[in-house]
Amino acid sequence: MNSRVGALMQNAGIVLSQYFGYESFRPLQEDIIQTVLQGEDAMVLMPTGGGKSLCFQIPAIVMEGTCIVISPLIALMEDQVEGLKRNGVAAACLHRGVPYQEQMQIEEDARSGRLHLLYISPEKLLSQNFFEFLKRIRINLFAIDEAHCISFWGHDFRKEYSKLFALRRNFPSVPIIALTATADKLTRRDIIHQLQIPEAKSFISSFDRPNIFLQVVPAEDRNKQLIKFLSQRPNEAGIIYCLSRKSTEDLAYRLRKEGFIARPYHAEIPHSERNKTQEDFLKDKVQIVVATIAFGMGIDKSNVRWVVHYNLPKNIESYYQEIGRGGRDGLNAHALLFYTYADVIRQQQMLKELEEDRRALQEMKLERLKHFTEAHICRRKVLLNYFGEDLKEDCGQCDVCKNPPKSVDGTVTAQKILSAVYRCQQQATAQDVVDILRGHITSSIQKNGWDQLRTFGIGQEIPIPHWHSYIHQMVNMGYMDIALEDQFRLRLTEKSQAVLFAKETVLLQHRAMQKVQVKQEKPKNKAINEALFDALRLLRRQLAEQHDLPPYLIFSDRSLLDMVRQQPQTEDELLKISGVGSKKLDQFGDAFLSKIRSFGTGEMKKAKTTNTKLQTWESFKNGLQPEEIALSRGLNVVTIYSHLADLYAIGYEIPLEKYFSPQEMHMAAQAFRALGFEVTIRQVFDYLKGTVDFHKIRLAKAYLQKNGLDKALELSESELNQL
Repeated sequence: MNSRVGALMQNAGIVLSQYFGYESFRPLQEDIIQTVLQGEDAMVLMPTGGGKSLCFQIPAIVMEGTCIVISPLIALMEDQVEGLKRNGVAAACLHRGVPYQEQMQIEEDARSGRLHLLYISPEKLLSQNFFEFLKRIRINLFAIDEAHCISFWGHDFRKEYSKLFALRRNFPSVPIIALTATADKLTRRDIIHQLQIPEAKSFISSFDRPNIFLQVVPAEDRNKQLIKFLSQRPNEAGIIYCLSRKSTEDLAYRLRKEGFIARPYHAEIPHSERNKTQEDFLKDKVQIVVATIAFGMGIDKSNVRWVVHYNLPKNIESYYQEIGRGGRDGLNAHALLFYTYADVIRQQQMLKELEEDRRALQEMKLERLKHFTEAHICRRKVLLNYFGEDLKEDCGQCDVCKNPPKSVDGTVTAQKILSAVYRCQQQATAQDVVDILRGHITSSIQKNGWDQLRTFGIGQEIPIPHWHSYIHQMVNMGYMDIALEDQFRLRLTEKSQAVLFAKETVLLQHRAMQKVQVKQEKPKNKAINEALFDALRLLRRQLAEQHDLPPYLIFSDRSLLDMVRQQPQTEDELLKISGVGSKKLDQFGDAFLSKIRSFGTGEMKKAKTTNTKLQTWESFKNGLQPEEIALSRGLNVVTIYSHLADLYAIGYEIPLEKYFSPQEMHMAAQAFRALGFEVTIRQVFDYLKGTVDFHKIRLAKAYLQKNGLDKALELSESELNQL
């Protein structure tokens, strides 16, 4: 290392602490930064939440000139730029949505050297004359974020990314760093080839995210299982991924009907509405986003506590990237995947639309995903093995490790399944066979007369999910086949004969269907610690509202947890907390230190009253908003709204009308006029087709019952006319 690079590396350590609030680099970060500072190209593979961005942000700050970052999504660019600005770093982004005057100012700042980082979309980069603009800037580095998009073999190929080879041709002396969280060996080689950086040094970090609990469950009764899962996490933010746009809307509707604050997100929703959903999710105003894969790539929200795949993703790369949006602050997160063969078949049908060579690759990747979902060994071993990483010991952080399967002699069970298939003349689907064995009469069973078979009802003692698991295992072992071309009916194979007639032993894996609970990490040593943790979260939310920021951009949950553990009393002590830099210390240090100190004097003791609604009233009277009350008390915000409605009904002065718009009040009033007040909130929700949130209907009912329908309708009509 020459003296220049040595001096820059010293500055890099100072920048890490001063701007980003970290005392030391994570594994590989220092080596990557040094490579870039030496003017060399780099290929970086690092998991989501592993600190990829610092690998180009820190060199951009310590070197003279501007780093050009190519990023695929506007939301991703804007989120990173906002975070950098909050840390005191000069950054901006250019895309089609930036107003002309603002764009002119950004370009002037870049030309004059006032920007450390300039984020641009690949479309903007490749637009007419933009390279001429770039040639007038002193560029110190090109950073290609989400670099897997450049590869035809990657899981998220973008045609516009494939033209980024022009960077090396136009700027041969500027180093290029390509970064991605998800790329197999083939994709990594293609990235290097496409960018024309054959000498790039490769840095492959561990793919392991040990704080994410991995769970796969059969998809039977998935709605019921999902509701239970969410009910155990009343204040935790999460993302649910669905296969289709319609299913996102249907599921979001169903969740709102159950009282959750959930919104759909997909490409056909108007741009302004999508932006509003994303912004409200980032600011903790929406708990759940039900989305297609259109959502999440641009989300840097650190406190996502769970990710659910309602349907099977298309491959392991997509699954890994999507679960990586949980637990980015390092605290515990939960990845729940619902699995059914019906989803496998849907994915197979979708693959038929691809061109032949790409289809063959994606079919192979789908098969590897099936291996993961049906694994009876540590899931993390299977997942990491896919990316070429060998995990020596079982992880202890997946459903298989928590509830290990047992090999049992399943010959009799297998014979029952094969006998049912045989007696149905191989015309039954897997679901039909389960219904036959369980003795469950359906229209299909009756139509075919299968309720008259000798095998009907002979397996009532075995739970439905276990039957499905056994059928899947037997298909995987070759004892049966699924006729994809014939409505997915089960077919016998040559191996079936040996089990039915030669009494061949069949070993099946059996896992007890116990429930696994994984709770968010919180301070455990003292009762006051948990209360302080919640108090700091509440303070963070209030400051976020004042500054119009997502709460995590003030401090992450990890930083708050460190504050609780160390309870700093001075600015110097607060600076030692992970994620606290000098800029954030100046902005927010006094408020957090004051809260920590006041907690030490017992100033914020919990209310003595045992009446939960009165506790809500006391908090509301002291100026807390419903979301803040829910956060401070560990309750679902919908419960708090229900308390306010009940308190309003018995005479407490609460301005309910501020929580719903004139349009919403008008629609609710019309619904209650049509249906009457004796109907349930759910019936009104259905009548309005989900256009008004569940909790707002609850508030509107209390308001309308007290003030009268006619008066409310007149008032809302008047307000609507003024809009």
